[in-house]
Amino acid sequence: MVKAYEDQQFADLRKQCQQSGKLFEDPLFPPTDQSLFYHENRIGKVTWKRPKELCDDPHLFVHGISAHDLHQGQLGNCWFVAACSSLASREPLWQKVIPDWKDQEWDEKRPEAYAGIFHFRFWRFGSWMDVVIDDRLPTANGNLVYCHSNDKNEFWSALLEKAYAKMYGCYEALDGGNTADALVDFTGGVSEPVELLEGHFGQDEEARNQLFERVLKVQQRGGLISCSIRATSQADMEARLDCGLVKGHAYAVTDVRKVRLGHGLLAFFKAEKLSMIRLRNPWGEREWNGPWSDSSEQWQKVSKSEREKLGVVVQDDGEFWMDFEDFTKYYTDLILCRLINTSYLSVHKTWEEVVHFGSWVHEDDPLKNRAGGCVNHKATYLQNPQYVFDVKKPEDEVLICLQQRDRRARPKEGKGENLAIGFDIQRVELNRKYRMHISQQKICSSVYINSRSVFMRNDLKEGRYVIIPTTFNPRLQGDFLLRVFTDVPSECKELTVDQPPQTCWTGLCGYPTLVTQVHVMKGAGLQAQDSDGSSDPYVVISCEGEKVCSPVHKDTLTPDFDVKALFYRKKSKGSILIRVYNKNVLNDSFMGQVTLSADVQDAQHQTVRLRDKSQSSDLPGMLSVSVLTSNVLTGI
Repeated sequence: MVKAYEDQQFADLRKQCQQSGKLFEDPLFPPTDQSLFYHENRIGKVTWKRPKELCDDPHLFVHGISAHDLHQGQLGNCWFVAACSSLASREPLWQKVIPDWKDQEWDEKRPEAYAGIFHFRFWRFGSWMDVVIDDRLPTANGNLVYCHSNDKNEFWSALLEKAYAKMYGCYEALDGGNTADALVDFTGGVSEPVELLEGHFGQDEEARNQLFERVLKVQQRGGLISCSIRATSQADMEARLDCGLVKGHAYAVTDVRKVRLGHGLLAFFKAEKLSMIRLRNPWGEREWNGPWSDSSEQWQKVSKSEREKLGVVVQDDGEFWMDFEDFTKYYTDLILCRLINTSYLSVHKTWEEVVHFGSWVHEDDPLKNRAGGCVNHKATYLQNPQYVFDVKKPEDEVLICLQQRDRRARPKEGKGENLAIGFDIQRVELNRKYRMHISQQKICSSVYINSRSVFMRNDLKEGRYVIIPTTFNPRLQGDFLLRVFTDVPSECKELTVDQPPQTCWTGLCGYPTLVTQVHVMKGAGLQAQDSDGSSDPYVVISCEGEKVCSPVHKDTLTPDFDVKALFYRKKSKGSILIRVYNKNVLNDSFMGQVTLSADVQDAQHQTVRLRDKSQSSDLPGMLSVSVLTSNVLTGI
């Protein structure tokens, strides 16, 4: 679904202009300094001109669209221009960002169709936004001030930049930003940051090869990639290294390849391949001058046909190739923007996506407060929103992206700084359906940072988990978008209720007054059930008519069950039954049981012996069990 930004409908506005014979003038983004700067003019006299005032034959595209079209102007938005360079190499993506581009193009045969109005689309906070602009562009001395093309009569990049600036409030709002945000805005994907220094990819060959395969996969599946060399001080910003690379500057990755070395049949049969990556400087100049640079002698190791496939051009156009090992030694930060495939008809991996919109809202009532801050604030941490999801495979790769509503887009209202956000993942009971009031086993955490989005990729074992998205400090309010991707449906949903609700039957049937957590940790000495002397055990925990079944553990007599169950109990002296079974094709076999009576239910880390169903005789095997009981709300 596409939403009209500020309710400006492109088709209606263009039709009105065509009927009236007047070119569109956007009242929401006028040709004034207010659209250029926060407070005051910093570049001198600016004249706003339409493309036809700058050249005789304007076009959106001249000889198609290319990463070489873009040149950064008098604005520190290399992050945006680098993202545009990546976008230009992906036709399905730029056609979504520049919709109906053929219809929007200047047409000499239909001059009456031109109305001085254009529109572009960006993915913002879960929806595609259609942004309308007029084509009055800021110029100085007859030249475009900001982003421009090699060709004087090509305007797609300048118009796209204006639409993006409108969405952010003014051009100056684009001065300094995050390439990851722009990549997401162009695709609706999720951006994963990779810190190359911390990962030691320059020294660890195995880790580097694994990273290259990840980068190659993102590239082959249509994703966008950017990178940079971190500047450690203001003086380092845009400082040029001896190798030609620039610090504190965003580069676009325009290709990733495994290049065959050698000539003729030798190149075809030789096993040696070089991992290569192609980058582009948004300035359109200043390239890498090390091995495999444009005029490097290393290219003699590659056949002419292979060089032609790679598009190796000896000119200072800002684009160059590097060996991936050199890349990981010089660059410090890499951004992989994945296009998350949710189509069941695709030959590539398909993800199951769940999307939730939420808010951090401060309330004085602890049960209503949803702005508790990070885990450092123990008294309020679990008052944050909570989302439960299931991992249904023995192990599954899970992608989680937390995005806040961008405050940079409205800096003039005093909301220019994003909140520091992050999230934790805790493993909980298999039957958890009410909010947590005591922290459980923390599996992993994201970083906490004041960026628009935070991403984490992790392999999780089968079980139930709770995501707790938070601001770093408590009492801060804001909206967020949570996206969870798994291989199989995760049934992700928000936990909104604190305890079992009162119903009309509560008076007759009773209301739970106790909550009990049963944690079966390990089994030992179980009796062999299979012909090969092994077994496939699982545990069933029962209490007051409710049952919780653990996953099956294959081929083991010492299973690490690590399974939790949660029971809201009406009878304080009722028993809890734990049974162990062996999974069989036709009929599961009983391996023993344990009955926990009232006198052991508050004991921690008990080791209990398995017995037969009559409880009259012991069976081989022991279980390590923990039980925690408390009242309903102040407890688990």
